[in-house]
Amino acid sequence: MDIMKIHNLVKQYAKVRAVDGVSFGVRQGVCFGLLGPNGAGKTTTLEIVEGIISQTSGEVLYKGKPRTRDFAQEAGIQFQSTALLSFLTVRETLATFARLYKNPMDLDKLIELCQMEDILERFNDKISGGQKQRLLLALALVNDPELVFLDEPTTGLDPQARRNVWNIVRTIKAQGKTVVLTTHYMEEAEKLCDEIAIMDQGAIIAQGSPADLLLEHGKGVLASLPASSFTIDPMTLADKKIRVRQKGDNIQLQTKDIKGCLEKLLQAGVDLHSITVRSPNLEDLFLDLTGRRLRE
Repeated sequence: MDIMKIHNLVKQYAKVRAVDGVSFGVRQGVCFGLLGPNGAGKTTTLEIVEGIISQTSGEVLYKGKPRTRDFAQEAGIQFQSTALLSFLTVRETLATFARLYKNPMDLDKLIELCQMEDILERFNDKISGGQKQRLLLALALVNDPELVFLDEPTTGLDPQARRNVWNIVRTIKAQGKTVVLTTHYMEEAEKLCDEIAIMDQGAIIAQGSPADLLLEHGKGVLASLPASSFTIDPMTLADKKIRVRQKGDNIQLQTKDIKGCLEKLLQAGVDLHSITVRSPNLEDLFLDLTGRRLRE
């Protein structure tokens, strides 16, 4: 069952159509990822769905009906950036936000979930970036929401802090909560999301589970070699079965016929000592679909 249904969403500014006929559903109890390069329209889409800004046209349904005031009590939002009062401690901040809701989560349970036992008496401006992200996630969960929006929750975090946030997301999903996630990290999307929608130029250009997207849009395995391995122009190896592109100091060959590709490289006298071969991932797929990296 879809907890949210978005139909033909449009957001038109004076000269720019930021969202152009977007439609998708979010099934209850899943982690749904909304991905796209900067300027793709994903943040505008998310802000409309959250009820922060209004759409020009289109429909947003929550539990099969237009959103009411109850939506604010049942949804939690972690924004990309939130200013916190520096003269409050973490404990005081949690208690203050909890008073805004009719049925807040038990604070002891929330503190344990977000691993904040050791920072409760610190002031908000005296905690690290990773600790602040856990606090912001706790504030998104303080009302014990059924639906949680996380807008780039791990941007700027070190790998350990990022994985701490991942574990919290997995825990709340295991509790039956629905998560809508935007992220600039493809690994994060692959690890957390059950379904992904990729946006570009205001529209959804692909949607499905990570595995289904790779199966549908994947173009075979990737063979990568240093450019110095080639004594010929590597672009001359491109044909109907082999796609060639340069990525930094490496040459990538994408093909569904890896045996034929290797034979062609050998015939061309290419040094294969440093070759690596792997299956494509979401980052490769994203680059193929949009022609851009996620952060562009």
